Amino acid sequence: MRPMAQIAMVMNLDKCIGCHTCSVTCKQAWTSRRGMEYVWFNNVETRPGQGYPRRYEDQERWRGGWELNRRGALKLKAGGRIRKLAGIFSNPELPETKDYYEPWTYDYKNLTDAPLGDDFPVAPPISQLDGKPMKIEWSANRDDNLAGAPVHGDFDPMVDRARKQASDKVRFEFEQSFMFYLPRICEHCLNPSCVASCPSGAMYKRAEDGIVLVDQDRCRGWQMCVTGCPYKKVYFNHSTGKAEKCTMCYPRVEIGRPTVCSETCVGRLRYLGVMLYDADKVTAAASVRDERALYEAQLDVFLDPDDSRVRQACEEAGIPHDWLEAARRSPVHALISKYRVALPLHPEYRTMPMVWYIPPLSPVVDALSETGHDGEDAGNLFGAIDSLRIPLEYLAELFTAGDIGPVRSSLDRLAAMRSYMRAINLGEEPDPSVPAAVGMGAYEIEEMYRLLAIAKYEDRYVIPTAAVGDARRLEESALPQGCSLDYAGGPGMGGDGPVGQDSGRKLLPLVPVENFHALRSRQTADHPTQPVGPSDPEEA
Repeated sequence: MRPMAQIAMVMNLDKCIGCHTCSVTCKQAWTSRRGMEYVWFNNVETRPGQGYPRRYEDQERWRGGWELNRRGALKLKAGGRIRKLAGIFSNPELPETKDYYEPWTYDYKNLTDAPLGDDFPVAPPISQLDGKPMKIEWSANRDDNLAGAPVHGDFDPMVDRARKQASDKVRFEFEQSFMFYLPRICEHCLNPSCVASCPSGAMYKRAEDGIVLVDQDRCRGWQMCVTGCPYKKVYFNHSTGKAEKCTMCYPRVEIGRPTVCSETCVGRLRYLGVMLYDADKVTAAASVRDERALYEAQLDVFLDPDDSRVRQACEEAGIPHDWLEAARRSPVHALISKYRVALPLHPEYRTMPMVWYIPPLSPVVDALSETGHDGEDAGNLFGAIDSLRIPLEYLAELFTAGDIGPVRSSLDRLAAMRSYMRAINLGEEPDPSVPAAVGMGAYEIEEMYRLLAIAKYEDRYVIPTAAVGDARRLEESALPQGCSLDYAGGPGMGGDGPVGQDSGRKLLPLVPVENFHALRSRQTADHPTQPVGPSDPEEA
């Protein structure tokens, strides 16, 4: 056993309202810079839909993730060293601008400076790439809320796969339409194919918390990581000539704060916590022959933080005590391993993703209510799950490589929780057979309800701070070699460098770890306070 700790996330899709607040705040925090106009580290997709970039799930086209060779060993779907060397100066398997979208702004000067006249001035769209007038044809959320579904819906790769199992269950007539929202960030995988694809070793996975980052000084702009990531969550900055990706807001996580997307989520649908896993089992789990067995295989990789043997092994491996305690209280561990209602996104890519999702159940309640039946009654709910407006086959293609069983089990448990807790909230006697029918006890149902419905801030985000030694080491490692993505005035933005404009770097003074902790104290204080100065008696 080789235990390691990983910061992971779970999103409850029943709560996502598609407001894109997470996307906007992430954009403002991380990608509002030159060369990153088209980049969305966090984006919210309407499903069915093509996603962003378009049809990113079509790995026969984009060659992302892993596959098994004839001997049953893992190999990159994009090919090995020889194939990479052959295409290192011209990678043919990259999304083009049209697959993302050409970023634009508007010529407001034409609107504000127009002379007085009889016509009405407008602000025409202009490209942010070359500054020329352009016609808007696509964007990151062009098919939001099923916009143009009868025309574009058939291009969703998951629709193609679901139709092979149930051809009549995914149609785009108005009366049979369905949709739900799917927020996406980098999966920070246990077996990241982007890291394995990088020829220069710039992509790496941090041993202390599992976050996958890009060393901006090592990156040479080959873009093999973009091809290798099956989720297409690695982007190329055309201004700096470097690859960039979601950092799981690691400066915030290191001081125990949640990611920006989690902090600002209107629906409070995100959970952050620590997962313990056995690193020695990852390769074997990712190499399981049957794609439908990959979900259970990944569950077997996770370790139980309440097991005394696991705790002893973690202590011997040097995992800090507060991380073990955080793993015991982790909402992510509870939703993934204890209650088993969260599922991974596309486990068939064999990357072992660590951002999991609770599938949506809401439409079944509305559908039952419209027929005059009690939408919260357990008997009605269990019987109607198979005829969900959102087909189980579609959800299974997203979360369990086509295996309907785990999806059905998750939805059954969610339905049982709704029915059981409704009785309690109405002052009625709850039926003990409801939790028993899904293999849970009454206490487990109530605990799951508290976590999913009324959990407080500190229960949804259980994030241990970086130990002082680790924080110092991480802080010092930022210079001179660097580890994070570039930002205005920071790494990669100090002048012309060897790979593209602004790819150079200025040495900046280190930001003390104490400043991050002081910021945390100010953010969580009940009343605004003056910053503590060096002459403050409290500091002395």
